[in-house]
Amino acid sequence: MNDAADDNLPRLSEVIDRYGLSARKNLGQNFLLDLNLTRRIARTAGPLEGFTIIEVGPGPGGLTRALLMEGADKVIAVERDERALPALAEISAAWPGRLTVMHGDALATDWQAIAGSRPVKIVANLPYNIATPLLTGWLTRHPWPPFWSSLTLMFQKEVAHRICAGVGDNAYGRLSIISQWRSDAVKMFDVSPKAFTPQPKVTSSIVHVTPRSEPVVGCDAAVLEKVTAAAFGQRRKMLRSSLKALGGDPVALITEAGLEPTMRAEEVDVAGFCRLAQAASP
Repeated sequence: MNDAADDNLPRLSEVIDRYGLSARKNLGQNFLLDLNLTRRIARTAGPLEGFTIIEVGPGPGGLTRALLMEGADKVIAVERDERALPALAEISAAWPGRLTVMHGDALATDWQAIAGSRPVKIVANLPYNIATPLLTGWLTRHPWPPFWSSLTLMFQKEVAHRICAGVGDNAYGRLSIISQWRSDAVKMFDVSPKAFTPQPKVTSSIVHVTPRSEPVVGCDAAVLEKVTAAAFGQRRKMLRSSLKALGGDPVALITEAGLEPTMRAEEVDVAGFCRLAQAASP
C-alpha cells in the first residue's frame, strides 16, 4: 500500500497515528491510504483546473491531496469529524490558497451557497451511511440543470449497481430511476476492501454521474419518489395492486401513463415512471 506522495507531506499512516484518527463506524468512515488509487479517482473526474471541487468526508486527506496533486486549484472539503481538522490544515498550508476546509454536517450543508460562481465538480469517497441521501439530494434539487457539472463518488458496490441498473436487472429500483431520470450514471471501476483502513466487509465502486440538460420526461421529483416507493414497495405485484397505495384509481393512472395494469415495477422504464408521476401529480 502506497501512502507516500511527492507533495512533501507526511505519509497518511503517520497522519492517522499522530492525530488519533481511528475510523469511527458511526461516521461511516473507511480511509483510503493508497495515493495511487486516490489519484486515479481524481483523474476519473476529468480536468480539475478551473473548477471548484467539493469533497465530502475527506478524513485524513488522502483524496484531498490527490485532487490537489492532479491539478485542482480550488478544493472545498466538508468534514464533520473535528479530529481530522488539524490534518487537513496541514494540507491547506502545503497548498496555499487552494484548499478550504469546512467543519460541518454534509447533510445540512447549503451546497449552492458554498459552490460560488465557478463550475463545480463533486468528488468524494462518501461515508457509507450518508452516501445515498446525499446523492438523491443532489439529483432532485431545483433548479435543473444543477450547480454541479459532474459527480465522481464512491459507494458500496451493491449501491453502485442499483444506481446504474436498467430495466429487468434485479438491482433495478427506486435509486436507479431517480439517478437516471436527470443524469447519466456509469460505474467506472471497483475498489477492493484491502485499499481501506479499516477494511470494510464489502467491495466499493466509483460511479461517475453527469447531468442531462433535460430530464428523460419532465415531472415533479417528490411525486416521482412517491410513485417509485409505492411500485417497488411491492415489486412482485402488478402495478394495479402496488399503486393502490397512492389512493384513487390505479388502473386509470396506469392507463393515462400509457402502461399496462398487469406490468410489474421492474418492467417499467424510467420514462414510464416519469409518465406515472405526471399522471399522479395534483
